[in-house]
Amino acid sequence: MSQRSAFVTGAMGGLGTAICQAFAKDGYKVVAAYHPQFDNRDEWLKEMAAAGFKDFVCVAGDVASLDDCKRMVAEAEAAVGTVDILVNNAGITRDRMFAKLEKDQWDAVISTNLTSLFNMTKQVSAKMAERGWGRIINISSVNGVKGQAGQTNYSAAKAGVIGFTKALSQELATKGVTVNAIAPGYVATKMVMAIREDILKGIVDTVPMKRLAKPEEIGAACSYLASELAGYMTGATLNINGGLHFQ
Repeated sequence: MSQRSAFVTGAMGGLGTAICQAFAKDGYKVVAAYHPQFDNRDEWLKEMAAAGFKDFVCVAGDVASLDDCKRMVAEAEAAVGTVDILVNNAGITRDRMFAKLEKDQWDAVISTNLTSLFNMTKQVSAKMAERGWGRIINISSVNGVKGQAGQTNYSAAKAGVIGFTKALSQELATKGVTVNAIAPGYVATKMVMAIREDILKGIVDTVPMKRLAKPEEIGAACSYLASELAGYMTGATLNINGGLHFQ
């Protein structure tokens, strides 16, 4: 069997980095997609090389743009061949109480966090089905499961990710392609750890385990869902939130 490849969006954030590293450790060719507006590619690649990861392929584009997604996947296929695993991880927040939420803040979050699943998955799912093997992993959130004040846009998008996952999994179930979601709770990324100490403590205090998730714990879940051993799991949502919420 030839070496499989994984395409990860939002790859250069804390969670995306952990996912890329998990796939690299599993022996996959990894394509790291990032938004050109936040181009820290060279710095990120240096950090990855220092950690022993030297073979990532990088592609730049906006997952909210269908044309960009077509181009990024074409670049990935030219570099690594087929895209066998897709992780829809890219996401943004524009938090505000609904009474003050502006239309552009709604549109930006829905486009990046939900419409991006259409834009990216459309490029690879039919090809996966033709080959008879594929893995699509969609990153949702605990707040897409339970909701969160100040995040009507984000919670709606992340709940939509779960609905998308369930529906598409049924369409591809006989094609050798699984579609699953992960709904993380609060994860100890650099961005989260930069939150003011008292606020961060308040967040941790709400979690029964009294800690944040490690990014590599989410990466390990992606690794499992991409594996052969997860071949009978589809349409599922893995809730990884330290006991914060139960479905």
